Amino acid sequence: MTTSALPRAIAALLEILRAADGLDDVDIIDGPPTADEATADFLAVGWPGSEDAAAETTQDFNSAGARTRDEEFSIVSVIDVWSGDDGFATVRERAFAILGVVEQALRATNSNPEAPTLNGAVLWAHLTRAQLRQYFTDQGARVALGFTVSCHARI
Repeated sequence: MTTSALPRAIAALLEILRAADGLDDVDIIDGPPTADEATADFLAVGWPGSEDAAAETTQDFNSAGARTRDEEFSIVSVIDVWSGDDGFATVRERAFAILGVVEQALRATNSNPEAPTLNGAVLWAHLTRAQLRQYFTDQGARVALGFTVSCHARI
């Protein structure tokens, strides 16, 4: 018996994003970076860009009899884009373009009709929040665009 759909959902989200058209030049990573990503664009699934929670889950009984449970959870992730210059417009637009690819990847298509269920890991999943952070580093302008994928599962 599974106690949570969260681990499978994260794995499926990574699989969907790694296969998505338009993210070939973005490093898709599981959790926080383990290598130097200072001059690369990356998307970290299950890492908000800080020490904050990577996911949050709640559960309740589905119905009388306590045979199944409904689980609601959110997977927090971050897109990090670097330009090497001082302007934010280009990196901000790039971050939102990547987010657009993420949103499209979570929608049902002829080639992946199971995307909204994270390939069967959940009953539904969709992009629900985003948070923009802009900052300068010694390598230039960076934009971090945090986002949340909210999910509903039955376990």
